[in-house]
Amino acid sequence: MKLATWNINSIRAREARLRAWLASAKPDVLCLQETKVEDAGFPHEIFAEAGYQVCTFGQKSYNGVAIASTQPLADVTRAFEDGGEEDGSRVIAATTHGLRVVCVYVPNGQDLTSDRYPYKLAWLGRLRAYLDRGKHASLVLCGDMNVTRDDLDVWAPDQWKDKIHCSVPERAALDGVLAHGLADPFRTLHPEGKIYSWWDYRGISFFKNQGLRIDYIFATPPVAARCTECVVDREARKGKDASDHAPVIVTIA
Repeated sequence: MKLATWNINSIRAREARLRAWLASAKPDVLCLQETKVEDAGFPHEIFAEAGYQVCTFGQKSYNGVAIASTQPLADVTRAFEDGGEEDGSRVIAATTHGLRVVCVYVPNGQDLTSDRYPYKLAWLGRLRAYLDRGKHASLVLCGDMNVTRDDLDVWAPDQWKDKIHCSVPERAALDGVLAHGLADPFRTLHPEGKIYSWWDYRGISFFKNQGLRIDYIFATPPVAARCTECVVDREARKGKDASDHAPVIVTIA
């Protein structure tokens, strides 16, 4: 089966692209971030026509996450449900294809001097606690993490040192999430790194491949051991009206 994650950066703005991509890529499971639409306005028909069930957790103009699957989606949950502040629609989970799939859109953090930065670090801590409460043996955590694991995920580490997405505390917080017992199949299959999933809209960063890997598919060891391929679909980032993120796709035997 193929499982994909994609920060689509407004699903309504990219409906035509999404239809074409589903027809060509044919993922069995697709996790979306930044859908930027309330549930009532979500284009369910795109997925129904393509043979998918979909669960959503949206809001107007910002954030928004969704999971689509060719098989039924069971035990759908939304948000952390831990009694803390819920900063928009950022977490959705469902069981499908024998996997517990958790789709997240981690807060950006803005800047190391912003009050959004400590919130981001705390949010990643809440994500770890959320996973610990679940204890699923066959789990996939995917989405836009807004953090690079290390310098292999950064096109110019010297330029990005101590900046948002690449700071030591952010990476430590992401490591804390992985310490739940998650592997990074993409890194296992591409140990050399320097393959990115996000490129700034400004300038010609995409064409120069000046990007970051901030979109991840993590998995528990039993699932990671079954991952035979993991790729970034750069073609989906090309052309007019593309998202600034490319889909990441893992093949699970």
